[in-house]
Amino acid sequence: MSSINGGGAQGGQGGGGAAGGPTKGAGRSPAPARTLPQFRVLLHNDDVNELRYVVRTIIELTRMDSGRAMQVTVTAHTTGVALVLHAHRERAELYREQFAARGLKVTIEPA
Repeated sequence: MSSINGGGAQGGQGGGGAAGGPTKGAGRSPAPARTLPQFRVLLHNDDVNELRYVVRTIIELTRMDSGRAMQVTVTAHTTGVALVLHAHRERAELYREQFAARGLKVTIEPA
């Protein structure tokens, strides 16, 4: 913040000083406006885990409701793969690791 009297630059705000003053970042979009690229989180069928276990795991890891978790599980079982959700890369990678830790195969791919 600078004084009304125009008393000089305060340390290190780095010369963004076009004439006009204290409106920092004017004309720029705020950082949160950028959206991160989305990835699909895909559940693959396996012949090891029981249906109830898969449904329960989906609910616990994603907070998905039981009806939707059942749909995802049945789709993976009947077609071989099902879309669980979309997420940014780091979150998708986290889901992949969490599902793997519970013995379920999940892959991610760009959406």
